[in-house]
Amino acid sequence: MGPCVAAVVAILLVATCVAAAPPQQQPRKPGRISGNAVGVLDDDPVGKLKVFVYEMPRKYNKMLLDKDSRCLHHMFAAEIFMHQFLLSSAVRTLDPEEADWFYTPVYTTCDLTPQGFPLPFRAPRIMRSAIRYVATTWPFWNRTDGADHFFLTPHDFGACFHYQEERAMERGILPLLRRATLVQTFGQRNHVCLQDGSITVPPYADPHKMQAHLISPGTPRSIFVYFRGLFYDMGNDPEGGYYARGARASVWENFKDNPLFDISTEHPYTYYEDMQRAIFCLCPLGWAPWSPRLVEAVVFGCIPVIIADDIVLPFADAIPWEDISVFVAERDVPRLDSILTSIPLADILRRQRLLARESVKQALLFHQPARTGDAFHQVLNGLARKLPHGDGVFLQPGEKVLDWDAGLDSDLKPW
Repeated sequence: MGPCVAAVVAILLVATCVAAAPPQQQPRKPGRISGNAVGVLDDDPVGKLKVFVYEMPRKYNKMLLDKDSRCLHHMFAAEIFMHQFLLSSAVRTLDPEEADWFYTPVYTTCDLTPQGFPLPFRAPRIMRSAIRYVATTWPFWNRTDGADHFFLTPHDFGACFHYQEERAMERGILPLLRRATLVQTFGQRNHVCLQDGSITVPPYADPHKMQAHLISPGTPRSIFVYFRGLFYDMGNDPEGGYYARGARASVWENFKDNPLFDISTEHPYTYYEDMQRAIFCLCPLGWAPWSPRLVEAVVFGCIPVIIADDIVLPFADAIPWEDISVFVAERDVPRLDSILTSIPLADILRRQRLLARESVKQALLFHQPARTGDAFHQVLNGLARKLPHGDGVFLQPGEKVLDWDAGLDSDLKPW
């Protein structure tokens, strides 16, 4: 037995004993999580901000949903559920004059191809049309050129509205959104598709579906490293050098025959159960740096192994990612086995204990109905922390900052 395998056997035995131990009585009101983050998961946004929800024509939201209900279930669905949440939220105000923030419910990821992907050329046109409607119907956009407005943009590359990075970077963030606060799943430092002041949120992962697959908390974690997903995008990048910047291909080539790694392209029915039996779950970048896999790993107590250089993680000012995850640089993927087997057992158990905290799991889920501390509330907390608005938000009479004619010619076409 090699030293790495022996070390893993010892870890699995201890993890099994820990998993089989009876759960301790949890306090009714958990304290804040200590760590590198600010520790604000338990903050209540009610009373700290007021949001005015624009009443938009049905073509911008409800009709798109009626046409294709698949967008209720895909990983971009946060834009739909955020709208539903805000309509009944205690932070909503019906008086726009007292609002701190303005929200435009427009479902840009709900116009889908037959395969179920958002149409990248339609999304910016939908958004431009919605902003023009808001700007010509109410006076509030024109007071700030959108600086006190926020938008859900859960595309692969946020408000760059494309699933291919090269095309997304060519387009850039839609010019009309340059002053708005973007609430988006995409987050990568020093990237043209992430502007300052954005709030990075988790992708949508169905809480009810995950709840239905929970297994006994005493189940041993007998899998050391787990991953299910693509290693190569055979249709667009069969060599694997561009897709995931080569990181996924490197995982496969280096560890496909390693007994410590349970990795495959197959996605079994027991996928969620398997994650609950694993100690580490790989969360590598794909075409974009984020995926629902990160949410699933946290919910199921599997330590996320994040392989995505410069990623900006969801609610990073509230969730102590450094304490619950393992970060591996893309260039270090060939050493992944030695990196993980060298982590002290005490550090593994500490991460598992933090992952077991209910407040961490709730912060990454868009529950229906909403729950205290869930992702909806974390978005509101993020908006509240940006208040009060600075002096540069409100424009002088007649002052304009945005150019309505800026952008790609294809994006300027009417919707």
